[in-house]
Formats: sequence, C-alpha cells, structure tokens
Amino acid sequence: MWLLEDFPVQRVKNKYGFAPTKEWLDHVRLSSIRFPGGCSGSFVSSQGLVMTNHHCVHRCVQQISTKQNDHVANGFWAAQAKDEVPCPAMEIDQLVEIKDVTGNIEDATKGLADKAANDAQKAEMSRIEKACATSDGVRCEVVSLYHGGRYHLYKYKRYQDVRLVFAPELSIAFFGGDPDNFNFPRYDLDTSFVRVYENGKPAVTDQYFKWSKDGAKEGELTFVSGHPGSTSRLLTVSELQYIRDEALPAWLLRLTEARGALGQFQNLGKEQKRISSSKLFGVENAIKALRGRWEALLDPKFLQGKQAEEKAFRLRIEQDPRMRADYGGAWDAIAAAEQHKRAIRVPYAWLEKGWGFWSDLADHARTLLRAADELPKPDGQRFREFSDSHLPALKQQLLSTAPIYDDLEILTLTLSLTQMREALGADDPTVKKLLGKESPAEVAARLVHGTKLKDVAYRKKLLEGGKAAVDASTDPMIVFMRLVDPEARAVRKDYEDNVEAVENKNSELIARARFELFGTSEYPDATFTLRLAYGQVRGWVENGHPVPPVTTIGGAFERATGAEPFALPKSWLDARSRLNLQTPFNFCTTNDIIGGNSGSPVINKDAEIVGLIFDGNIHSLGGDYYYDETNNRAVALESTAILEALDKVYRAGRLRDELIGL
Repeated sequence: MWLLEDFPVQRVKNKYGFAPTKEWLDHVRLSSIRFPGGCSGSFVSSQGLVMTNHHCVHRCVQQISTKQNDHVANGFWAAQAKDEVPCPAMEIDQLVEIKDVTGNIEDATKGLADKAANDAQKAEMSRIEKACATSDGVRCEVVSLYHGGRYHLYKYKRYQDVRLVFAPELSIAFFGGDPDNFNFPRYDLDTSFVRVYENGKPAVTDQYFKWSKDGAKEGELTFVSGHPGSTSRLLTVSELQYIRDEALPAWLLRLTEARGALGQFQNLGKEQKRISSSKLFGVENAIKALRGRWEALLDPKFLQGKQAEEKAFRLRIEQDPRMRADYGGAWDAIAAAEQHKRAIRVPYAWLEKGWGFWSDLADHARTLLRAADELPKPDGQRFREFSDSHLPALKQQLLSTAPIYDDLEILTLTLSLTQMREALGADDPTVKKLLGKESPAEVAARLVHGTKLKDVAYRKKLLEGGKAAVDASTDPMIVFMRLVDPEARAVRKDYEDNVEAVENKNSELIARARFELFGTSEYPDATFTLRLAYGQVRGWVENGHPVPPVTTIGGAFERATGAEPFALPKSWLDARSRLNLQTPFNFCTTNDIIGGNSGSPVINKDAEIVGLIFDGNIHSLGGDYYYDETNNRAVALESTAILEALDKVYRAGRLRDELIGL
C-alpha cells in the first residue's frame, strides 16, 4: 500500500523489469477517484464516466428505487444520457495535489504536553485545510501518516453531481451472497458505473484509464490504485490487545444482533426487504471482516511475533542514550492510555460514537444540534467534522433527498436503544433520562412518527437559522438528542484529552524513531488515502491443492442452483446461448488490499484496465495486521467479462462503446 510519492520504483524494476515513471504515476493518481463513503473507483472515459463496485453504489440504487420498480433486484441501465439519474448524497473526490506539511504540524506542537499538543495540532490542521479549500469544489485534508511520523495535505477536486449510469441485478453483482463473501473461486459481476457532471453536463476528464484488449493473464504484473481504509500493522502491542479484548468483541456482538433484527424485518415482506437490503449487506460484510480480524488477533503465534518485534525495536532504542531519552517512554505511555480507553469504552461507544442511536433521523438531529454550537466558534476550535473544509460534505449529507422509511428507522432505533440500555445498565442516569418510563420501542415510535426532520426543507431551515433556530426547536428528535449531548460531549472530551492526545503524541515519537532506523523502506498504515500496490495474477495452495487464479463465466452457470444466493437473474439465463462461457470472469492477485479498496481499478504496466477489485479471499481478513503473500489474495472482476456482459446480457452498447473508445 505504497504512497505514490514514495513508490518503490527500483524494487518493482528489480522484480518485474518495469519502472513506473513520474508521468505514469501522475496519470494513475489523476485517473483514480475516491468515494468519501468508503470506496474507490476510477475514471474510464473522457466524459466523466466512473467505474466502481455495485456494492459501493448499492445505497444509491436503493434510494432511487420505488415500490413499483426495485432497481436493486432488477438492475438499472440508462440507455440514453438523459436517463442517468442523480445519486442523493454521493460525492467523488479526485486527488490533484499532495503537499508535505510535517514541518507546520511539528512547529505548532513543539514543546507542548499531550492535551495542548493535540489541541494545537487540530487547530493547525484546520488552518491549513481552510487556506487550501478555496471553494466548495475543493476538499482539503491533512492526513497523519506513519501514526504521526509525517503529515501530508491532500487536495481533492470534489464532484457532487453524480449520476447512476449502470448497475446489474444484485443477484449477479453479489452472486453467492454471504456464503461466498471473502472466498475464491468467485463468479460476481460486482460492478457499476456512474458519471460526474459539472454545470449540468458530463465533466470533461482528460486523465482516465483506457481499457485493455486482452484482460488479465496469469503471472502478469498488476497494480491496484485505490484508497485502503485503515490497517493496524504499526500499532503497539498494547493497542492490539485493546482491539482484541474490547473493541472487536463488542462490535461483533452489536452487529450480530443487528443482522438478526434486519433478517426478521426482511421476512415481513417484499417492500421491507427492498428498503433494508443495503443495511443488511453492510452489516453482514462487516461481521465477516471483523471476525477475520479477531481470529487473527486471537492467534497466539501472531501476537507473540508482534511482541518479539516490539521488544527488539525497543531494545535498539534503549541501547542509544539519546534515542532512549527521546523515545523510550512512548510505549508505556500508550499502554496507560489503553487502560483508560478500556475504562470509558462503553459510554464513549454508545453515547458519543452513536451506537445507541442507529437512525438517519437521529444523525440529522445531532448534526443540527452540534452545528448550532460548533459553527459560531473559530474554525480551529471546533470539532474536526465541523471545520470549514468539512462543511460542504456535511451539508450534502444533511440535506440529502434520500428517502427515510419510518418502519426501518423505528426498527434500528429500537434495537440500538435496547442495546444501549443493556450496555450501560437500566439504572444508568443517562439511560433513565433518555427512556424515562417508556420502552425503547415506545421511544423510537414516538420520535420517528413525531419528528419533522424527514422534511429536507425543515432541516435546511434549522441549519440556516443557526443556534437560535435549533435552540428554539421543540422537534421531538432534536429534544431527545439534546438530552444526551452533555454526556456525549463529556466522554468525548475525556477520550480526546486522555486517550487520543496520548496516543497521538507517543505514536509520533515511535514513528520518528522508526524513521531514524528504517526511513521510508516501509509503507505507512492505510489512512483512506490514495495508495498503489503492485503484485501479479497468481493463485495459491489450499490444503495441498492448487487454487487456479481465474474463473470463467461458464463456472457461474455450473455453480448456480436456482435458489438464493446462487440464483442467476433471468437476464443471464436468457443470454446463456449468446455468451462465450470461456470468458474469464473473476481472478485473484497478490496485490495487498484492505477495506476501502472496493472499486479500485486493476491495471497493467500500460495503465490499462484489466480488472476491478471487489473482495479479498478468506486469508486476507488478517490483512489489517499483516500481509502474507503466501495466501493473501485480492479478488477482482475481469475486464473482458464486463464487456461480455454489457454486450450480450444487457445490450448496453452505448456504455460498452464508451469504455473501449468507440
């Protein structure tokens, strides 16, 4: 997961005989895009056409669907340009500039203790971002790399008019469903296309990836350009132990209960299934990913290896008097912070992180409440999510026209309030204040039925009215979220002052020590910023049996049973005689990826599209903590399969021709 500005060109040349030039790397950067919601993508034509995964636009597809026309189940295809439909609240970012601002951050925090340094750091980040973001069409983010060893300013061109062009049926986009998730061989058409617009017209995009005529070949050098969300490979042992013992078990329990509730809701009828499918997909995917991470941390060999690695690193520090004085206490300071994190984990998760309020309406209420309090403050003193550079995205989410469904809101809010009461205890003062004599179900129904926040115009009126309007509001959802805000703010302050500040300051010290000893020979942990991974199309050996790296379209028909989740859609069954069943469908590579890489293009040395990342194999689930090339594989959709499906299943000639440059 290499930074493009530190890409190991010589290492790639030595191994594969190809040396990417600066011009090649710049082209890759400008052709790659990010969905701030947690996915990657790429420009694939000069007219603003973007390719990504179906599961990255699933929410949009659901939002534009109706009871009469379920595009999730039936697919969507804009046969003409006028048929391309806006995606509510979707945004796309293109990275146009990277600047090292490490010196600015270090100067702002020099000589300060943990809390003061943390406050000064946030203020300086906001100052740098505000100076950079000269218009709503620009997003600027200061990103911590190597856990504080470096700070880079990423400047993005922001596209907020995004329209859906094509999405296949869910049954082929997620063929095999949860049983096949994080497995290989696979047979998924997990792709979708959207288009970015400027001033009401398709954006002109000079930089884009062209389509390979040959697709992916076994043994071929491949690159994955995308935005891996986060990894924990450089964390200390005490931080990993906290994740193993506290964070992951609690997260998994919460999500497992959510899966059960959503599954029961879907059984109520076709409409309930339609409106909740996106939420259920996200929950099921998260459960499998988090379970894999937990199993990796529970492996005693893994943690023993991390302990030995940390011990050796600390020994090198201790042997140098100057380094011992500068860095020696960092690990113990972080370990103490992890103990405090354990003590406040429950109220922090349920009150501040929002676990207790799983509801779009509750999210809107909290955003309005906090905007009223935060926006009058100087930019550098606000919560980071309310800084000037973050406001355009925040407003787009708050004022989204995406539909909100009462029944689903009541279900999720009831569940989360029930879970919060169990976690904090029925006698907890905050729980008693929020629930009073009512049950969680009664509270949820009263709030959802009584609030006016489903009306976008009303949300806009409150936002524009500022603190006076929000303080005067008697809307039940705002009143409810107002009740919890003092406690939520208090535990957030405790976390930021006594956990975050200590982690940041001491992780930065460890990062500096690492730089002194190793330089940039290692890449930083993933930060949902653009990275480039290199590898090759290659299978692996599973229980003594080789796993071939490529599947074919014909394999999907062989795997189909006619029953979910192995039921092919009617469009594919009808097209079987027209399809070339030997066309490569999915393939796996040794490219190092993680969550956030969904939708990343797979390109060859000529920067041509040969595939589309959509998953990893089961061995990739430990990739949050380490990468093992022996069996960790990225899973992708093959480029020729996309063309074959567009041409022979969907008769989407307009899109196919645009991809191949006709």
